[in-house]
Amino acid sequence: MLSDQSLLILLRTLADGEFHSGEELGLLLGVSRTAVWKQLQKLDGLGLVAESVKGRGYRLARALDLLDVDVINASLGPELQQSLHITSFLQTDSTSVRAMEAAADAAHGRAFIAEQQTAGRGRRGRAWVSPFGANIYLSLVWSFQGGAAALSGLSLAVGVACARVLRTSGADQVALKWPNDLLVDGKKLGGILLEMTGDPAGECQVVIGIGINVAMPSEQAESIDQAWVDLRGLGVTLSRNALVAKLLAELVAVLEHFALEGFAGFKAEWLALDAFANQIVTLSSAARAVSGLAQGVDDSGALIVSVDGERRLFHGGEVSLRASVS
Repeated sequence: MLSDQSLLILLRTLADGEFHSGEELGLLLGVSRTAVWKQLQKLDGLGLVAESVKGRGYRLARALDLLDVDVINASLGPELQQSLHITSFLQTDSTSVRAMEAAADAAHGRAFIAEQQTAGRGRRGRAWVSPFGANIYLSLVWSFQGGAAALSGLSLAVGVACARVLRTSGADQVALKWPNDLLVDGKKLGGILLEMTGDPAGECQVVIGIGINVAMPSEQAESIDQAWVDLRGLGVTLSRNALVAKLLAELVAVLEHFALEGFAGFKAEWLALDAFANQIVTLSSAARAVSGLAQGVDDSGALIVSVDGERRLFHGGEVSLRASVS
């Protein structure tokens, strides 16, 4: 992982996308002008491209909106700052891996964010494309009583929290796809992944992983195997720091409410955001595929599908929902 101070100084200086002279960079980094290029080559490991123009200096091929824990905390306010502890990485394998490590010590309220993930994960082991300084990669550890039985529908409630934030930030067409995707016009804007550790019948810790496309670099498009959209493409200009702060604040409110009432308190709101309501859908798992009419969810968050006129309930993270192709 790359985390040395000189790299951080370099990134913060070049983040504006403007040219900076070799002399300026050398002074900031404490190296000679001739050694600046060697420092710039460290950016290759982050997937960033530094451009050089004689007489003008160096700049990044794209400007960066870097994460800053101090800025995020200032937006959260004193009470939430007491509830949360945020750790930020320039680069890590996965924020959820770091969160699961912390969860082993019952680290309630620990949040992890990263500029880049080298092994980001979606549901069912899929890779989550995580370019540097482009999107939101956030994982939060939260403790619950009552074990797995008390967590039914939690991913859907988290989806409601994310949709609230995105809609009030300008992405007012966001819809929810059962059980954990954020969509706009059928294109994926973000996803949610929950993992549990601890006592399956008592106190347990849940790692809530959230990925949201903010400003996906065009060169990453070919590596994404489904239709996608980002906030920039939707005209949303909110900074990544402001978005993380809003997400954390809404998550805390939703998780505290969920601990008292479960998913039933969010059901109506989720149904209003259901991307596949009253549509013919196909649910697929490793063992089977079932088609029918999607009819929302029950109080536990189970998907209701009418299959050949029979109302059936589907539970569990191994089931995915895909629109059928006619």
